[in-house]
Amino acid sequence: MSGLGRLFGRGKKEKGPTPEEAIQKLKETEKILIKKQEFLEQKIQQELQTAKKHGTKNKRAALQALRRKKRLEQQLAQTDGTLSTLEFQREAIENATTNAEVLRTMELAAQGMKKAYQDMDIDKVDELMADITEQQELAQQISDAISRPVGFGDDVDEDELLEELEELQQEELDQELLNVGSKEEEPAVKLPSVPSTHLPAGPAPKEDEDEEALKQLAEWVS
Repeated sequence: MSGLGRLFGRGKKEKGPTPEEAIQKLKETEKILIKKQEFLEQKIQQELQTAKKHGTKNKRAALQALRRKKRLEQQLAQTDGTLSTLEFQREAIENATTNAEVLRTMELAAQGMKKAYQDMDIDKVDELMADITEQQELAQQISDAISRPVGFGDDVDEDELLEELEELQQEELDQELLNVGSKEEEPAVKLPSVPSTHLPAGPAPKEDEDEEALKQLAEWVS
């Protein structure tokens, strides 16, 4: 009865392997199949060498070697297919495990964000931003009031000051024009003429005086 129960699924279900255990088991099986591939490839080469060795000398032995080679090639093809299936299954489990981990991380992030905003109310946020804006405007008004000049002379008409400035500029311009006219009326400066007479020669050099003295001394001695 218990056997029938297990057969129809009424028995206790066995706990399945974890994804990590399944991946590890698939890797171990892949290693076994790779070794089998290497063994079959070696046997195929051996049978091929045997067929070449006998050749036409022992046709029967050569044919038997080729038949064994053919069976080994079929086994190798089956092994290749099985290995490809296992690799595909392992990669699928690895991808599923990665996706599950990503989903768990995203779920944790969503819960953390929800917890961060759980004490916040959008209406309170709007009120807070409105208060901040109001305080900024008040601070700007205070800054403008502080920077405004305070003291005597605040009641002076600016148009009157501009008119006075224009009068000063006009007076300065008139004075410059008067100065330019007076400069044009000044007589030209008369330079002295070059003298026509020759200037007296300068004193004779000292060497000429010495020669004249020596000449007079010679005449006196003679």
